[in-house]
Amino acid sequence: MTGVNRRFGLGASIALTLASTVLWGVAHLAAERRKTGLALMVAYVLLIAAVLTVFTAFSANLLSLAVQPQWLTWLTVALVVIALAWTGVIIWSFILVRPARSDTIGRVLTTALAVALCALVLAPTAYATRLAYLSRDVVDTLFSRNGTAAPILAEDPWNGADRVNFLLVGADAAPGRPGVRTDSMTVASVDVETGATVLFGLPRNLQQVRLPEGPARARFPSGFTGAGPDTPGLLNEVFQFAEDHPEIVPGVEKGKRGPALLKQTISDILGLPVNYYAMVDMKGFAEIIDAMGGVRVTIKEPIVYGKRREGLLPAGTRKLSGEEALWYGRSRTDSDDYVRMGRQKCLLNAVAKQADPLTVLNSFERLAAATKRAISTDLPQDLLPAVVDLSQKVKDAKMRSLSFVPPLISTADPDWYLIRRKVTGALEEHSSSTRTAPTPSATPTGTTPINLDTTCT
Repeated sequence: MTGVNRRFGLGASIALTLASTVLWGVAHLAAERRKTGLALMVAYVLLIAAVLTVFTAFSANLLSLAVQPQWLTWLTVALVVIALAWTGVIIWSFILVRPARSDTIGRVLTTALAVALCALVLAPTAYATRLAYLSRDVVDTLFSRNGTAAPILAEDPWNGADRVNFLLVGADAAPGRPGVRTDSMTVASVDVETGATVLFGLPRNLQQVRLPEGPARARFPSGFTGAGPDTPGLLNEVFQFAEDHPEIVPGVEKGKRGPALLKQTISDILGLPVNYYAMVDMKGFAEIIDAMGGVRVTIKEPIVYGKRREGLLPAGTRKLSGEEALWYGRSRTDSDDYVRMGRQKCLLNAVAKQADPLTVLNSFERLAAATKRAISTDLPQDLLPAVVDLSQKVKDAKMRSLSFVPPLISTADPDWYLIRRKVTGALEEHSSSTRTAPTPSATPTGTTPINLDTTCT
């Protein structure tokens, strides 16, 4: 007796179609197609075993794979193949066990069930394929392909360095003000083994900044003084000045001159090699926070926000929207640049701690769109897996901050040698503290790094 000639009632047809969706081959066995049924069961078990192996044995590498375009392509192909195979099994099983033609109602019901089961399999695949496409698009948009980083399979992507230094820039292109001003500049120095991080904050109004040797220093031998009366010569003007004057950064294309000069300038100030930069447009940063569903911070003192002082962020721990977080990080009403810098460090710390994989997945499409609009960086694609692994260490490690603001540093007449000594001392102290784990102080002294995990909560 063949499966096609055998008769199944409505209940049996529904039950066998459902069972074959959960475990391939059940309907074939019921229809006495034993070899095919057993082969499908074995294939299904092997498929499930492979998926479980990937999500258990290789779980630590999944995020790293998610930032590699070639793996995203293979993932998309694999998902489509599995979904089509699964759908084929459902349809095949339905054909074998559907009711007789004379049972019109039974045929309609079981056909509707088979269609619904196929949709149930195809819908998650379509969603996952969409996420893979968006991930690849973000990676290709933001990160260059021809970087100089070590290959992704290299044992040491950091080339033997104990620390890697990232320049984090918050840029503000305000209406009525030409160009971009880098009003927030922080170097994150990260221990590549532990993820322990020290944030070095530089105020936007730092003056008499020494530019790197070469055409830039030849133009301003006594320190950067700007382009005229509308540009007083502050650190936050260096980026745009380089973009507007290609002769001081020869051989560098438009759009990269600003980052190149700012990186080298800050590297000389701190006495640290600045390896990579990431710049976030402040309005785009608000979009990213909204896409995350907000960010929870502890506000020490009430903060007035809005251009017309129309809002108030009361003291306490609360979740801020993107607009509120933007004002939390930029407001200087009843405070100053230096208080604002402290809040910006707390905001960065909060976003880093709260951007967990589930949050990212739930709002991935919005995050992808906001990220493409808001962020620019010189991180190469080849280095992304290592950066993802390092970011997981950073989330679990202590983060400290040292800002070069008054009274430690006079912004009008900075002591460059003191800044370098403080940087060296902070890194040595931080390396020692990660071994001895002392109780951190929550009170900023202006001379030693403070623990953001304590200060910002």
